[in-house]
Amino acid sequence: MREVRVQQAPFDLGAEHQKLRQVSRSTGAIVTFVGTVRDINDEAAVSSLFLEHYPGMTEKEIGKIIDQAAQRWSIIASLVIHRIGRLSPGDDIVLVGVSSEHRGDAFAACEFIMDFLKTRATFWKKETGPQGERWLTTRGTDIDAAESWKTG
Repeated sequence: MREVRVQQAPFDLGAEHQKLRQVSRSTGAIVTFVGTVRDINDEAAVSSLFLEHYPGMTEKEIGKIIDQAAQRWSIIASLVIHRIGRLSPGDDIVLVGVSSEHRGDAFAACEFIMDFLKTRATFWKKETGPQGERWLTTRGTDIDAAESWKTG
């Protein structure tokens, strides 16, 4: 299983975990990461986050990231769900799930996928708060995390 979904609707972590679990009886590890919208960013209050994407291109780029992870680690199944539209603090924004025979592969692949989602996937994010609206740019720390995979 290799699944990529970009959607407005919330996702059900329990249901998605079960999908990963049911792919193969040789699954020995399932690692999931869920990112949520914060109520503060760069010391500024956040009341909402709006995400846009480039339909088709975004899913294709996420698929490439997953494929690169599968070339590096033994992955049984992988899943990325990324939400778009207006979200509020506390809302889930992204789910990355990886199943493998062993935990090391699942942990590494999940982290790799998330690091590259932050730097390569075509999403545009606009925060709204008391100070007004602002478009977000890629953080240096996210770029550094993705770059570290080139040497590691």
